Amino acid sequence: MKSASFILALCLSVLLTWVPLSLATEPTQETQGNQETHIIQEPETTLDINTATAEEIASVLTGVGPVKAEAIIALRDELGGFTDIDQLLEVKGIGAATIERIRELIMIE
Repeated sequence: MKSASFILALCLSVLLTWVPLSLATEPTQETQGNQETHIIQEPETTLDINTATAEEIASVLTGVGPVKAEAIIALRDELGGFTDIDQLLEVKGIGAATIERIRELIMIE
């Protein structure tokens, strides 16, 4: 009887360990009938690249640190403001892959 209680306790502890992990993952799609609907998650923070400070740029844009943020500000001042996100390609160290990664985080007003 003791071994059955031990096995039950062991199974419950394993189950309770896995349940929170499965609840922590975000759903990527949901199924409704026979149709599959993809869930598109909006970015939590968007940044107006024409008014943001270097600190804001570095904290919001993935892969852009303080040095690149300062370079973005310098280019913005030189251009008199950005009119297109692709102008960021002129900043040394920012390539097409970086632009695609941060595109949804940037707005231009």
